[in-house]
Amino acid sequence: MNKSPFDLGPWPPLGYVGSALDRAAERRGNAAFVAAAERHRGAGVYAISGEVVVLARRGEILDPLLSPEEASALGHIFERVLVGQVDGAARTGVSLAQETAEVLKARGDLLILDLRSIAMQGFAPEHLPGLATAKALLTWHATHRFCAKCGHETKNTEAGWRRDCPACGTHHFPRTDPCVIMLAIDGERCLLGRQSRFPPGMWSCLAGFVEPGETFEEAVRREMFEEAGIRTGRVSYYASQPWPFPMSVMIGFHAEAETTQLVIDHKELEGARWIERAEIAEMLLRRHPGQIFTPPPVAIAHHLIRAFIEKGAKVSGD
Repeated sequence: MNKSPFDLGPWPPLGYVGSALDRAAERRGNAAFVAAAERHRGAGVYAISGEVVVLARRGEILDPLLSPEEASALGHIFERVLVGQVDGAARTGVSLAQETAEVLKARGDLLILDLRSIAMQGFAPEHLPGLATAKALLTWHATHRFCAKCGHETKNTEAGWRRDCPACGTHHFPRTDPCVIMLAIDGERCLLGRQSRFPPGMWSCLAGFVEPGETFEEAVRREMFEEAGIRTGRVSYYASQPWPFPMSVMIGFHAEAETTQLVIDHKELEGARWIERAEIAEMLLRRHPGQIFTPPPVAIAHHLIRAFIEKGAKVSGD
């Protein structure tokens, strides 16, 4: 890679990736294995209630990994899932009632904080993949309690990685929603959009869910045309990222623009604009005179944009 003409500093880590966990998928149905991992002296628990996580205050450290004893003292647990193991020690996720989380806010030894803020503020980055897995699994359990085939209530099995229907015998598995996120490139400029739900001043890549029977590349081209009226040709894969809001995976691409006239779908976007490479570098560095900026480093959009700043139009041809 040629040296970038922009001084962007060290490349920041992408959030929710790089897990050190052994998911132990082939042993989830082994009750003895799960019990032994949960009894291990290094076992830890992620306690989650909806969008928020319970963190223990350990001096200056905010720790999302509670001991089993600390987790048991929080209150009633609705669901328990085995996130994985580290050197034989279980990493477990448990779900708490919203009312329990509200009560816990009064405890001085705990902090209740949403997962997005934990990631953006840089707390416990080594635990983000485990937290993302736990949150996505527990959300799935909370929203898929009944059999889609016969309507009977289902049961948590396989250490939280399956729900079984005792009435009709159907097995149900956790759901992950694939979503493409893409940066269209036209020479020395790229296309950014913003939605009304974004923080004031933030512009980002366009994104959309993959439809049944569709490849990722087809989804990139369709979403780009539907939202901004842009036709794209060559599509280049960049990276992927778990996105536990509530349970998606973001598949990132750069796309070569074939047309540039914008036709914005205002039901999806508040606005869209082509932005020159030098200007977007100022946005990424939070130095833009208009106080507009890109998403934070935890998000894959930040990395798609930075890669374009670093390499220019070449990034869409990798």
